[in-house]
Amino acid sequence: MESVLKDFHSTDVTLGSFVTTAYVLGGVTGPTVIAPCSELYGRSITYQVCALLFFIFNIACAVANNLGALVTFRLFAAMAGSCSITIGAGSIADMVAPEKRAAAMAGWAMGPILAPSIGPIIGAYLTPAKGWRWVFWVSTILCGVCVLLSLALKESYPYIILQRKTARLRKETGNQHLRSKLDMGKTPGELFAFSLFRPLKMLFGSPVLFFISLYVALIYAYIYLCFTTFPRVFMETYGFSLRQTGLVYLGIGVGSLMGLFLCGATMDRITKSLKEKNGGDFRPEYRLPPMAAGVLVVPAGLFWYGWTAEHHNHWILPIIGTSFLGAGMNITFVS
Repeated sequence: MESVLKDFHSTDVTLGSFVTTAYVLGGVTGPTVIAPCSELYGRSITYQVCALLFFIFNIACAVANNLGALVTFRLFAAMAGSCSITIGAGSIADMVAPEKRAAAMAGWAMGPILAPSIGPIIGAYLTPAKGWRWVFWVSTILCGVCVLLSLALKESYPYIILQRKTARLRKETGNQHLRSKLDMGKTPGELFAFSLFRPLKMLFGSPVLFFISLYVALIYAYIYLCFTTFPRVFMETYGFSLRQTGLVYLGIGVGSLMGLFLCGATMDRITKSLKEKNGGDFRPEYRLPPMAAGVLVVPAGLFWYGWTAEHHNHWILPIIGTSFLGAGMNITFVS
């Protein structure tokens, strides 16, 4: 952040922090539009358009000529970049049977979970060597590859697949009365509104969903809280350089991997066992037992990190504490 402020001849640290805040806000607002679009037009086209927009706005960030423009472009880049997190789980649900989804979810979650750990390490070495703009250029290059790969994606959403098949059969047979089995008889506008407001209705109409969502949001906030304190704690307290501070994020990364592997290895078995004990009836609640472990591990990791850093214990101890936080977060996230 210091290099960005210096480049734009600004000393307003609060405004500079909006470069990060705008990205978080974009990640919050983007799904409200992306999710309905994926149900209205399909998963594949939504991935492709969002990947292209993310590519364009990353270029805009790299060439931004003032801090306000950078904040704005970061907001739009985050909105487009939230696509994979927004509909990734839905894509898995389209293709993987419920009793086998935990392993698939763990593999998918590696991207959004490990990125906050790997990104700062790359930035800590790249920024002093090439400047902060190259952080965006590298992201643009990687996104360009994703744009090309996204062109090979096939549609997975059953509603859109049957809708396209129905349209083809109407054209081939001339029978305009053919209807998809999943057709709800809604206009595109009605379907968009339905897809937009249904999640909100579920969120505020179900106490279970509301409190689980609130808890997951709290856990996610803890991660960013740690990210904002790492530079101060390890540079001021332990005398780390910028590059050394970047490596600190590996603690959460390693813990995240541990949590993912634990969920991938045990959750499907737990779900299968509970399903068999309850007459073969599958319920979403069968995913929740591992979360009980996450509820204990997260505060333990936070306490470990805060206590050892406050008392200036060896630098490896607070890093180990953050690894427990990462493991607990991922157990909760995947559950």
